[in-house]
Amino acid sequence: MKTALITGGAARIGAQIVKTLHHNQFNIIIHCNHSQNKAQLLCEELNSIRNNSAEIISGDLKNIDELDALVSSIKSLDLLVNNASIFYPKSVDNSELQDWDDVLNINLRAPFFLSKGLSKTLSKNDGSIINIIDIHSERPLKNYAIYNISKAGLKMLTQTLAKELAPKIRVNGVSPGSILWPQDDAKISVDEKNLMLERIALHRQGSPEDIADTVLFLANSNYITGQIINIDGGRTLNQ
Repeated sequence: MKTALITGGAARIGAQIVKTLHHNQFNIIIHCNHSQNKAQLLCEELNSIRNNSAEIISGDLKNIDELDALVSSIKSLDLLVNNASIFYPKSVDNSELQDWDDVLNINLRAPFFLSKGLSKTLSKNDGSIINIIDIHSERPLKNYAIYNISKAGLKMLTQTLAKELAPKIRVNGVSPGSILWPQDDAKISVDEKNLMLERIALHRQGSPEDIADTVLFLANSNYITGQIINIDGGRTLNQ
């Protein structure tokens, strides 16, 4: 049975990816940092369905020592899903060095060093890496300067890894459009939400299941590498 590690796998899109892969006979390693209670509940749910099929690994991906410890703890892996991400508004004028470090370290540095560190075990298993990117890696979202840059970098990282890690490891990306509204500091007004929906060809939000199903498709597609699939309801048609 194959094993998948999903970073940021305790909540939201990450949790749905976890559930979908588990339902399709993957054993699961749920990575979390702050959402440990959610991770524990999810892990218990999965293990009640299939005994010893899920475990939790915690760590702050901004901390390179904790990231290295995470890599060292994993002995065998078939699929790495780099899902963990930070998203909050910061214009160029309002951005500080700490914002740059926090966002780039989670959204770009962590996927790079996780992919690098786990490449040996992934290679042994003819494994794959799937990066969760964003449609704004191609067209910037106003007032999210550092986030846009981080996701553009993740897109290029996906293509670079696909070249460098072939033929033993496939690397692909999924770029969500409007799937879930942001939480906490990234609140969006009703008018802004309606404007976003109007720009989507299908005139509706997607769902976490849409992203998870695409991750599963790429995990099982043995002749696809270096590709990035937009899951955006046609949003990019109007950019």
